Amino acid sequence: GDKAFAQFLTDEIKEEKKIQKHKSLPKVSGGWELEVHGTEAKLVRKIAGEKITVTFNINNSIPPSADEDTPEEQKPDEQEPDLTSTPNFVVEVIKDDTKQTLVFDCHYPEDEVGHEGEEESDIFTIREVSFQPTGESDWKDTNYTLNTDSLDWALYDHLMDFLADRGVDNTFADELIELSTALEHQEYIKFLEDLKSFVKCQ
Repeated sequence: GDKAFAQFLTDEIKEEKKIQKHKSLPKVSGGWELEVHGTEAKLVRKIAGEKITVTFNINNSIPPSADEDTPEEQKPDEQEPDLTSTPNFVVEVIKDDTKQTLVFDCHYPEDEVGHEGEEESDIFTIREVSFQPTGESDWKDTNYTLNTDSLDWALYDHLMDFLADRGVDNTFADELIELSTALEHQEYIKFLEDLKSFVKCQ
């Protein structure tokens, strides 16, 4: 069984490498520096007196495919649709002279992705905003967290503009999807390779 499994994985890795769009990870325009630690990626950009970091993790970032309800409609020779990774991402804005970080928890609404051509709507939304002490990795639940569900839309627009002024806009969000998708695919291939070595290991 393991031999067949290893052979299957070898073929699968070949196929995946064939459809791999990016041999190296795509760049995000606007002077962002990328750091990758396994499945977590961090983009950092410094502008006058501020440091902006965007963090996301590719685990569980591929939305469940919407067409699972109708398997009989898929023709046997159809290509699988391209999987797109749309991770939640966290934007932190750190001002040099304060000890606080303004944190935005953003995500891609599931129904929005792929409806281009409609009116210019934002492809990502802000879910929560809070202040966190700079440099502390554990966020405090005692800090007030603004949930945007019931937010005055004018305030929400200002928050979106605030992010856009710092380079986090629709273009950025598009490029983030591309980066995340490439990273996810790269990690998937690596996982298959590790699995193959594991299976072959006597």
